[in-house]
Amino acid sequence: MSSTANGKNGTWRNWGGNVSARPAREVTPASVDELAAAVRRAAEDGLRVKAVGSGHSFTSIAATDGVLIRPQLLTGIRGIDRDAMTVTVEAGTPLKRLNVALAREGLSLTNMGDIMEQTVSGATSTGTHGTGRDSGSIAAQIKGLELVTADGSVLTCSEKENPEVFAAARIGLGALGVVTAITFAVEPLFLLTAREEPMPFDRVLSEFEELWTENEHFEFYWFPHTGNTNTKRNNRSAGPEKPVPQLQSWFEDEFLSNGVFQVANWVGRAVPATIPAIAQISSKALSARTYTDVPYKVFTSPRRVRFVEMEYAVPRAAVVETLRELRTMVDRSGLKVSFPVEVRTAPADDITLSTASGRDSAYIAVHMFRGTPYQRYFTAAERIFTAHEGRPHWGKVHTRDAEYFSRVYPRFAEFTALRDRLDPDRRFQNDYVRRVLGA
Repeated sequence: MSSTANGKNGTWRNWGGNVSARPAREVTPASVDELAAAVRRAAEDGLRVKAVGSGHSFTSIAATDGVLIRPQLLTGIRGIDRDAMTVTVEAGTPLKRLNVALAREGLSLTNMGDIMEQTVSGATSTGTHGTGRDSGSIAAQIKGLELVTADGSVLTCSEKENPEVFAAARIGLGALGVVTAITFAVEPLFLLTAREEPMPFDRVLSEFEELWTENEHFEFYWFPHTGNTNTKRNNRSAGPEKPVPQLQSWFEDEFLSNGVFQVANWVGRAVPATIPAIAQISSKALSARTYTDVPYKVFTSPRRVRFVEMEYAVPRAAVVETLRELRTMVDRSGLKVSFPVEVRTAPADDITLSTASGRDSAYIAVHMFRGTPYQRYFTAAERIFTAHEGRPHWGKVHTRDAEYFSRVYPRFAEFTALRDRLDPDRRFQNDYVRRVLGA
């Protein structure tokens, strides 16, 4: 049941390569009972506990020097309830497997993020989201969850059962316990028509409200050092299915978006002065296209070029102003930024520490190619985001602490009080959790 960590000498590393940890031991439980026993044993040995998903967080949210719980044996669908239109899955199930399995059953999640490598519990616990006018994050689609708490007991939570835990644990940061199963709302499989096209940055900003209003899922990528963006509008469609032809898909999604982009970033990292010129070419490389397919093939795409990312949710009303400030900062700073800035939206939800908790939100994500110094860019961007009471994504780089969060999350004290009750000995604490929630 115990195993060694990946990498050399039992070291665990995240996907972005910017976080590593050396746990005292690793456990790969095959059942909820085994997991509960591992938590109890950790308490006896005075060790802290962290469950890790696929390592797609850029923060040290999953790092521990105690017991690292790996969920790869806790995968698969427990059950589908067609009357309630829900599916219950084990916490370690990768989103990719869930999406494919649901499609085979003629079902789909309503909304999803732009990659599907993460485990369902890792993605929801950190607040992973896509973009949506009316539909929220993956966690906002949760109808129930199962949680192993610090004393090894198993809590079932929903709007009716343990509702105060349900309000918080859907995005629990791993601080309230280990999620072992999640029940999602699903709907009959539908089709989305994607319309991707370049658009000048100034036009996107001046028409942002209309673009947001007129589309179920609107997002865009702005290429710093240029006035260019690539916009994506996804809307439900009566069909017929018209996927991107295989060769075209390979050329655009693999060769251009991953292969050529990788090389461009290597060049940019070696010779930063070339980045603005490369950005001009990159921003014009993808031409307009329209296609219709099942949701997970439209919402998600492969991301093979490794990067480090910071993302903040600002009030939706402040997004245009925030982006103008970001552009001015990049232009004046002399920074060379080779990765596009991604902009998405989400409606307000009722999850205690959701980045969209209680307010309609827009997300602005800044990225740097892995291995390039990102601190100056991220620090300057963060200064702009926090001036708008921005809330950072829990799984992406930021420097905020509990004192800041208590100001930008009206229900922050509700979460910390629940944590005091469920984990008084801080079994699920690590340096990151201590920083963002307080000791």
